[in-house]
Amino acid sequence: MEKKTIRDIDTKELRGKKILVRCDFNVPLKDGEITDDTRIRAALPTIRYLLESGAKVVLCSHLGRPKGEVNEKYSMKPVAERLSEELDAKVKCAEDVTGPSAKDMANELKEGEAGLLENVRFDPREEKNEESLAIELADLIGNEGIYVNDAFGTAHRAHASTEGVAHHVDESVAGLLMEREIEKLGAVLEKPEEPFVAILGGAKVSDKIGVIENLMQKVQTIEIGGAMANTFLKAKGYDIGSSKYEEDKIEVAKQIMKDALNKGVEIILPKDARVAKIAEGEELTPETVESAEHKNVKLNVEGKGESLEGWQILDVGDTTLTYFADRLENAKTVVWNGPLGYTEVPEFAQGTEKIAKYISHTKAKCVIGGGDSVAAIQKIKKAAKQNGEDVKQEFNNIYLSTGGGASLEFLEGKTLPGIAALNNKEKQKCKSGENGNCKSNEQQIAD
Repeated sequence: MEKKTIRDIDTKELRGKKILVRCDFNVPLKDGEITDDTRIRAALPTIRYLLESGAKVVLCSHLGRPKGEVNEKYSMKPVAERLSEELDAKVKCAEDVTGPSAKDMANELKEGEAGLLENVRFDPREEKNEESLAIELADLIGNEGIYVNDAFGTAHRAHASTEGVAHHVDESVAGLLMEREIEKLGAVLEKPEEPFVAILGGAKVSDKIGVIENLMQKVQTIEIGGAMANTFLKAKGYDIGSSKYEEDKIEVAKQIMKDALNKGVEIILPKDARVAKIAEGEELTPETVESAEHKNVKLNVEGKGESLEGWQILDVGDTTLTYFADRLENAKTVVWNGPLGYTEVPEFAQGTEKIAKYISHTKAKCVIGGGDSVAAIQKIKKAAKQNGEDVKQEFNNIYLSTGGGASLEFLEGKTLPGIAALNNKEKQKCKSGENGNCKSNEQQIAD
């Protein structure tokens, strides 16, 4: 990895220093309570590493979309409470981002202590990447302070706390989570073992065009599901009934299939589907889907076979899953982004969950990004754990990326601002390793 990380800094140099750590604590809340703390737990290895090194840690994150205004609904206080529980030490939450409360908190920190700034998006300058806010954030840690970006999920955003501040400190490095994300996703793009299979789902072709074009240079097979498959099916003249598709991307889909043919890349589209009868003009919601009539159908070219008028494709069928699984059986590398169906309703989450389960039993190295596909794996892991299965062993071939949009842009081959702004390595050897204190990133995450 070319970018400098916290493991490239001697632990002796960390002691007593103020460290500004940009995390991704954008967790779901319900009535002020955190409903999923996955992102908080993902940041713990970096935070613990710094605290154990005697650093004074100033944590920074956004939460929700407060639109540049103070909104208690999006306060970081619940996050500070959860961090305090996980770290078994008080993590104070400042009342502002860079104001008097934040300054006092940063100045009062002792070695091995951490504090959390209030939601950085309460400041309207954050998303505009205004230099004044970047300077104020840097001032919180002083001239000798270090900036650590551990928020891969926001690395594609050029904001003051993710990109701007890095230009106003001497040391700007990646955290352990950021390092791991770059390594895992980078391996998929730089040196994938073959056969290499990509599974792409989700709602829109337009969201995945860049990913498809970039992956087409590396993969042998692309399996397409989700609502985006409808656009490809329509482009091939298939009857998709009343299913959602992107009319203005029909020609794009045709060109992608033509390019794939020329490059010898196999594109597998659904052969059959699980469909629901949704009344014309009725909004597609979990409630309307659950109350609708369901069935499995073979997909046919328009004018042949059973008409799907009035029906919507909401998941891939079992025959399709057999085709998908056949290519995955011998795959050495798999990258998956986006669900294969309307996962909000269990009936139409089957395709996503079955493929997730299947991948866990293969020998392929698999990287999964995108909230819904990651959620499917987590759901299966939870069920397996409850059944007494060895979850760590069963899913050890799967890496769940914390990035949604960031993962997509990385797979497109784009430069992510939050990563580009970090210092490059001066040398490959881990400095703290000279003193016997350096662990591998995998060891740090495991700890």
